[in-house]
Amino acid sequence: MTAMSSTTILFGVLLTLLGLGGYFLTGASSPTALIPTIFGLLLLMLGALARSEPIRKHPMHAAATAALVGCAGALFSLLRTPASPRSPVALFSQAAMAVLTAVFVGLCVKSFIDVRRARTGKA
Repeated sequence: MTAMSSTTILFGVLLTLLGLGGYFLTGASSPTALIPTIFGLLLLMLGALARSEPIRKHPMHAAATAALVGCAGALFSLLRTPASPRSPVALFSQAAMAVLTAVFVGLCVKSFIDVRRARTGKA
């Protein structure tokens, strides 16, 4: 088991809780509040798959890609010209998803670089 598979699971849990919290704090009226949960469940699944040594690389690359897509989506939603005012919960949820996924992508990139350096013997 690597640290990044556990990190992936942790970020999956955080995104899942963020989406569920946003959904229930808005009175369960907006299914789009569950978008972070979808990405969180995907990261949970990929983190669990990454615990298997023979296939670790593939689920970790998929997790980084999913987080990058999630970050881009959250940023796009935050930066678009608001057609209507957003609730504070929606604004917080979008900003938190952007930050969480950006941090996760950064950690993935660092991990990929570290693994490559270790494989080639360069420090």
